[in-house]
Amino acid sequence: MKTRSLFVQLLLAVVAGVLVGHYFRSFGADLKPIGDGFIKLIKMVIAPLIFCVVATGIAKVGDLRAVGRIGVKALIYFEVVSTAALAFGLLVGNVVRPGAGMNIDPSTLDTSAVEAKTQGGHLPGVVQFLLDLIPSSVVDALARNALLQVLLFAVLFGCALAQLGERATPVVDLLERVNLAFFTVLGYVMKLAPLGAFGAMAFLVGQYGLGSLRTYLWLILASYGAALLFCALLGVIAWAFARVNLLKFLRYTKEEFLLALGTASSEAVLPRMMAKLQRAGCAPTSVGLVLPTGYSFNLDGASIYLSLATVFLAQALNIPLDLGDQLTIVLVLVLTSKGMAGVPGSAFLALSATVAAVGSIPAAAVALLLGADRIMDSMRVFTNLLGNCVATFVVSRWEGMLDVGQMRSALGQPGGDHVVEQAEGEPAAAEDDLVEVADVERRA
Repeated sequence: MKTRSLFVQLLLAVVAGVLVGHYFRSFGADLKPIGDGFIKLIKMVIAPLIFCVVATGIAKVGDLRAVGRIGVKALIYFEVVSTAALAFGLLVGNVVRPGAGMNIDPSTLDTSAVEAKTQGGHLPGVVQFLLDLIPSSVVDALARNALLQVLLFAVLFGCALAQLGERATPVVDLLERVNLAFFTVLGYVMKLAPLGAFGAMAFLVGQYGLGSLRTYLWLILASYGAALLFCALLGVIAWAFARVNLLKFLRYTKEEFLLALGTASSEAVLPRMMAKLQRAGCAPTSVGLVLPTGYSFNLDGASIYLSLATVFLAQALNIPLDLGDQLTIVLVLVLTSKGMAGVPGSAFLALSATVAAVGSIPAAAVALLLGADRIMDSMRVFTNLLGNCVATFVVSRWEGMLDVGQMRSALGQPGGDHVVEQAEGEPAAAEDDLVEVADVERRA
């Protein structure tokens, strides 16, 4: 039946959440724990799963120089594309001018809500960011779900296993079986995905209301329009460098993207997306290194929003920005956007640092975005996730670790090794997909 499709279940859950939040706002706002609980269930397996995937992937590849090349190529790609996203946001802001005509007096703005949202936090400097990559202990990194710290230790542990060679075989086999168990647990959790999406969407609409869409209409349209155009650019990149048809990829991963949109969290689909990318021909090593790293270094959607929002603030306050000011915006955001992951109120902190660097925009102006920021989550999550998936394909192809035949088969592109047969409306169950990938990896 159609209702057995995870995509259909998620779609119905999102629609139901919108209706409940709109017509029963107080009740909808009280459903926040349902969405939060589901995301916590997903997060409890992310860190150990990444550790197992990366460590075993490196151990089986055995070529430590290849691991280094993947990391360097991923960082180069991230820097180029995320900087392009920042410039793209500026371009759209100057063309569309979403803040023009608002004529806001900054003295009327209340910054207390911004301070509450950021919880007194701050974005780390370059030195602090690099030091924060080193965990105080492995247990602490796993307990706090610090993905970059877990990734660092996984790379070191995988390199050690690769150097030990045959003597490390029992450890690698054990990690593969543990990995399979975590994928199975994730399959159980995914059965609650529609409930989590329903709770998160009901809270969003109930808490903020659909009326806020009218207040920030031009900013919302400009942000989503810019994201759509940038996604089209990602489609060109995916085809030019990896021969990936992005529309077919979106159809292949429609459940994951809808779940990310419904919960406003790309982390909620990280393990499942890792499995789907491996099934689409990307090597476990490249998936394990590129995708989690991109969650901190390649936030394309956030980059578009931050640069566009800065221009919006200047226009709303009738403050002209010359070329030097706009270059300053890009340079500051290149740094601040890399330290955003895991910091409470990071978007507001990055915007505050940016307007402080420009100088002509008062810091209080950031409060203007309080009503629109949560509405932008869907745009940011979708674009961030798609950008990191494209990065995984590109780096895999760049390193010669993309099985093109398997990729074409999984996505239904011509020239695949085989056709993945699946009844219309009956995609494989979540746990079956995940266990299949892990089992194939184990037998490799």
